Amino acid sequence: MDRIDSQGYRANVGMILMDTEGHVLIGGRAGRRGWQFPQGGIRHQESAEEAMYRELREEVGLEAEDVETLGCTRDWLRYRLPERFQRRQQPVCIGQKQRWYLLKMLCESECVRCDTTLEPEFDRFRWVRYWVPVSKVIYFKRQVYASALTELGKLASPPPPPPPRWWPRHWRPFAADQG
Repeated sequence: MDRIDSQGYRANVGMILMDTEGHVLIGGRAGRRGWQFPQGGIRHQESAEEAMYRELREEVGLEAEDVETLGCTRDWLRYRLPERFQRRQQPVCIGQKQRWYLLKMLCESECVRCDTTLEPEFDRFRWVRYWVPVSKVIYFKRQVYASALTELGKLASPPPPPPPRWWPRHWRPFAADQG
């Protein structure tokens, strides 16, 4: 059962999985064209950290001992769904609020699997440069991705390059505050 707050935002965790070279993992949505970070809902009676490890196992086949947690966003990062994706029946869901985790891979990249559940979220993976996921994710999640990558980038090893020049102007003040 989804955890949805009184404003209609579904509680969710997102994972930025980083390799030793500073690349991050994105997954191709099963049967679709889109790419995104592993993420998923937080169940009732489940902490954000418990949900993160469950989703890590379900979506990419990794266990807690396969990663090191480098950090988590201070607060919830929210995005509103376009109206055509909003759920209007009870419980109403207008968007997601997410806690993001930066994880360092401790195992080989061959450990990543998308066939650990009956209905996999992803059917392919790729390792990309740090800021690339912002341009690959569906448009309404881009600012949350930029915020999570910016905030958690301070904890990354190796450190990421500066944010790209193609970012919209309204994202740049946030990135400058994080430096």
